[in-house]
Amino acid sequence: MGLAGAPRPRSVPNRPRGNGLDELWRAPVVPHDPCGPTAAKRRAVRFPPVVVGAELLGLGVPAWFVLWSGGQPRSVFAAVAAALVWFVVRSVRGRYAQRPPKISGAAGDWLLLIGTLAVLRTVTGGSTDPRTAVVALLPGLLVGFTAQAARRLPWPGRRERAVRRVLVVGEAAGVERVVRSLASRAGHPYSVVAAIPVGGAPLECGVPVPGRLAPEPADDDVSTVLGGAFAQDADLALVVPGPQLSEERLRRLFWGLHDGGLSLSVLSGLSGVAAGRVRPVAAAGLTLLHVAPPLRRGPQPFLKAVVDRVGAALGLLVLAPLLLLIGAAVRIASDGPVFHRQTRQGRHNRPFTMWKFRTMVVDAERHKTQLVAANEIDGPMFKMRRDPRVTRIGRLLRRTSLDELPQLLNVLRGDMSLVGPRPPLPEEVSRYDERELRRLAVKPGLTGLWQVSGRSDLSWQETVSLDLWYVDNWSVATDMGLMARTLRAVTDGRGAY
Repeated sequence: MGLAGAPRPRSVPNRPRGNGLDELWRAPVVPHDPCGPTAAKRRAVRFPPVVVGAELLGLGVPAWFVLWSGGQPRSVFAAVAAALVWFVVRSVRGRYAQRPPKISGAAGDWLLLIGTLAVLRTVTGGSTDPRTAVVALLPGLLVGFTAQAARRLPWPGRRERAVRRVLVVGEAAGVERVVRSLASRAGHPYSVVAAIPVGGAPLECGVPVPGRLAPEPADDDVSTVLGGAFAQDADLALVVPGPQLSEERLRRLFWGLHDGGLSLSVLSGLSGVAAGRVRPVAAAGLTLLHVAPPLRRGPQPFLKAVVDRVGAALGLLVLAPLLLLIGAAVRIASDGPVFHRQTRQGRHNRPFTMWKFRTMVVDAERHKTQLVAANEIDGPMFKMRRDPRVTRIGRLLRRTSLDELPQLLNVLRGDMSLVGPRPPLPEEVSRYDERELRRLAVKPGLTGLWQVSGRSDLSWQETVSLDLWYVDNWSVATDMGLMARTLRAVTDGRGAY
């Protein structure tokens, strides 16, 4: 069907000709850098001051405290030296580069740190006890895991420097879905600049359409796509497979795009599956995608349970003065009990009593039926930006999420986790469909993707999608990153009402 307004194709004189491929080799060639299409846009190494400072303090301060309390000589000097070596190791291994590092790399960095310090101790004749030194450096490993997990997750409003200019190729319905999905989420480097639909169906997503592919395979498939990429300065073709893009047609399209210097990605049907769970496997000439099952058994669930109980106990101990202060403020500001107890549905749809600081008037539940028409959230949830039942002190507590702190008791009892989906009400669960019921496959959490991604500003379907992603793809490292992002979400206060 050809190009719509694209410049005339440029020929490449050094291509071999013959066998009917003359027209194919006259397709426009996208300028190609052997180092990658975005190599010029990305710095090789970048040292974010906040990340570097947090890692140095996270390793150096606990190391000094453990060494000092253990009576080790020159504890300050040893802690500073360990922090500097940690910085050098992380820098040399590219952990501060623009591209987020692998989470598992922190363990290797930490082992390299231990080995380097052991060599330095031998060379300098240091007298620090090796066992005490290893214990002193353990917090640094936790900080490394947390920092790398936080950098790999999509922060709200985060901008990527290395932006890929994407040309989407596929049938109209698939193109619409991809364009809307990429536009609705931040934290990824893909910017759709145009689309090449298959067939004559109109597109409603608003992106430029420099050309179209015929419903059946045609000789100008490659020249149409490359011409559209050249016209829109795209450096990546994102192909959405469909009935009109047969295996043979896709193969010929891939050959032509790669020979034309255009990078290529193919959309997988495995939406909602983290990349770390997918492993390509070749068998009998077929390319298979092996998908690892969600974490349900093994060391990670056990470690998550330990982190939950220990974290909740420490949180209650450290925050005890603040909890007493908030309780007194709630009691003085309005008549009624300090705590609000509410039945929620937990893992496997088991009910439990959830604790919160009371933020509403005592008879709030009785007035809820009168406010149903004013609900501002679609789906079974009920939320209002200016709920008249919320007290004055309650607005402040909700804004800062301090009303959720008593749920540490639920975490300590095992009803909840520190990280997980939002605990739903029984009336909400009664309206769930089969897809939404999968949210109850894990324990609900004190915080989670819902809280750090906009909370009540999200639609119901967005909330469900985030929760389902967590249910299938959680890990201890992901939990650490989400807890780190929670601090920013709480201080921002967006969507908290």
